[in-house]
Amino acid sequence: MIDIGISRNAYGRQIDSFETQIKFNNKNIPAVFIRAPKINRVGDGVQILAKNNNEVVAVRQDNVLVTTFHPELADDTSVHEYFVEMCGQRD
Repeated sequence: MIDIGISRNAYGRQIDSFETQIKFNNKNIPAVFIRAPKINRVGDGVQILAKNNNEVVAVRQDNVLVTTFHPELADDTSVHEYFVEMCGQRD
């Protein structure tokens, strides 16, 4: 469970899909947005990991990672590497 609020398909229809660059974990990476939701509320304990035009697009709370873009559609593996590293952390 993660303490966020979202608006579904907030960037528009599939025809409005786009790709851009965002900063994630101190690295510029490609981000593919397809019928993406927008994170409109971030609760206490939620860490913002990335933004696009001041919109929150990646967050983490404890062992939950959420992105509003599709990291699996880009050639860059930074988000996947972050997730694998996250899985290895112990509380």
